[in-house]
Amino acid sequence: MEIHHGKHHNAYINNVNGALEGHDELAAKTVEELVGDLASVPEAIQGAVRNNGGGHANHSLFWTVMSPDGGGEPTGELADAINAACGSFEGFKEQFAKA
Repeated sequence: MEIHHGKHHNAYINNVNGALEGHDELAAKTVEELVGDLASVPEAIQGAVRNNGGGHANHSLFWTVMSPDGGGEPTGELADAINAACGSFEGFKEQFAKA
């Protein structure tokens, strides 16, 4: 996880920051605002913002939700699917940890 955090996630941050250099009007926006409104981003950097900004947002969500104390038990259709496939949420966590 240290490599994933320090290399992969860090690369997304560095790459999106690099793409935004020289675009001061975008500096105050959050990554969610940038990715959610790519039309407001210059076409030349839209791909870099989408891919790297999206990667940063996904990893930030991952660290929050997938931490040992994060997220909580799913409900609704997701819980039903997990229970059908793994028997229970605990069963899912055991299988996930082994993968």
